[in-house]
Amino acid sequence: MSVNDPVNHPRHYTSHPSGVECIQITSHMGFNLGNALKYIWRCDLKQDAVEDLRKAQWYIGQEIAKRIKINNAADPECGK
Repeated sequence: MSVNDPVNHPRHYTSHPSGVECIQITSHMGFNLGNALKYIWRCDLKQDAVEDLRKAQWYIGQEIAKRIKINNAADPECGK
């Protein structure tokens, strides 16, 4: 995509060498994993790659905590 549309198709989500737009993938994911992928996807296209990778790490941590909580609720012996 050659024209930058900062609202509907921001360049940092549409300039991947695959030609795939980030939202085409993340729309099939849950909130935390979709956001993590979004930050990984764009990290080299923004000014501070480390900041975006830290944001991705935060969302992955949230997803892990959520899944641990779900697993523990399903099997209370699992957390012991």
